[in-house]
Amino acid sequence: MSTYAAIFANREFRNLWIGSALGNAASTMTSLTLAIMVDATTGSALLAAMIMFGPSLAQVLGVSTLMSAADTARPRRVLTLLAGLSTVAICAQAALDLSPGLRLLLALAVAYGLSIGSGVRWGLLGEVVGEDQFILGRSAMNLSVGAMQIAGFGIAGLLLQAISPSAVLWLATGFSALTVPVLRFGLRNRAPRRVARTGLGETWRGNRRLLGQARTRPLLLALSIPNGLMVGCEALFVPYAGPRAGWLLAAGAAGMMTGDLVAGRFLTRTGRRLAGRWLRFLLAVPFLGFAFDLPIAVLGVLVAVGSSGYSASLSQQEVLVDLTPSDLRGQVLGLESALRMTAFGVFAILAGALADLTSAAPAITAFAAASLLASAVLTRPLARVMTPNAWIGSPHGSSTAPEGLQAVRPAGDPGGRRPAGERG
Repeated sequence: MSTYAAIFANREFRNLWIGSALGNAASTMTSLTLAIMVDATTGSALLAAMIMFGPSLAQVLGVSTLMSAADTARPRRVLTLLAGLSTVAICAQAALDLSPGLRLLLALAVAYGLSIGSGVRWGLLGEVVGEDQFILGRSAMNLSVGAMQIAGFGIAGLLLQAISPSAVLWLATGFSALTVPVLRFGLRNRAPRRVARTGLGETWRGNRRLLGQARTRPLLLALSIPNGLMVGCEALFVPYAGPRAGWLLAAGAAGMMTGDLVAGRFLTRTGRRLAGRWLRFLLAVPFLGFAFDLPIAVLGVLVAVGSSGYSASLSQQEVLVDLTPSDLRGQVLGLESALRMTAFGVFAILAGALADLTSAAPAITAFAAASLLASAVLTRPLARVMTPNAWIGSPHGSSTAPEGLQAVRPAGDPGGRRPAGERG
């Protein structure tokens, strides 16, 4: 079994990880700061949720327009350019006295770019670490998200009680600026995975090919809807707890990081699939505790336990990659990320609207219950896709995957055949 030490010995992976970590630290500090600023200015749970998670809606624009760049453009060039643009946007948030509406529009523009960058990053990851280490690499990248969310939310929450929001935003600008040289000088100038012109037409040719496959649709739904409903819960932490929301958000990041660590490093491929059946439900159950008037410390523990359930996504993403041709790996991972982030934005806004009509606690409870229901409904469709060898064909190795998709067995699987040159 591969180890984290083995993949971190890869210099290019280290720089990709560091760039992702710095970017996530900047974005979490920015989002929490802006949410608290807007909540203090307007007193609206809806607007606070929109400024923190609403930009995720811009992800659908990325997947609809330029997501083909994930496979048809040079990864280093795209990631460096997007890091620079994000830095400029955060700098503008820090330097200018903007209205809540303008702050939201600027955040939407950044999220549009990041939606394209996610596809580029995940596609590049498969080339950097190789197919046999892809899930471990994905787990390590998720750990950077969790660690930087703990640091970003925790540090921002503490700093906002001592210094001005603009000062926190300037600090976030500094973190974002550091990503540019890390990516520019730390990554190889790799060629695109397929030769095609980046644009709307190429993006939709790939999207139609991916969305037309019955096998991948349950995976995309499972990665988007139950998780998105839980992000709706998290979007209400600021209206629920005010400045103490940073502790709840950090607890959630810690739980997510722990789940990814265990599932990615210590579980086998089959173990991840078996554990994922239960982790999908663990994700939502602890959040039902918000129905009661519990201390923040107790709620933090519940949030951490529940958030470990996000690790169910690792096995779902693993199967999604196996079912996708190598020349569309970046685009399918970008599509999955964009759909998931769009669901985050939609459910965050709906949760904010419900909280404005009622209050934060019952809205969190309702969205947790809805996530449980969604996971229950998706159980049977997922079982057909996630069962080991469910889409592997005859004993001779032929694939029963839909036309255009080549089923891939894990390395070392007896009798498995892997198309030449494919990478995870």
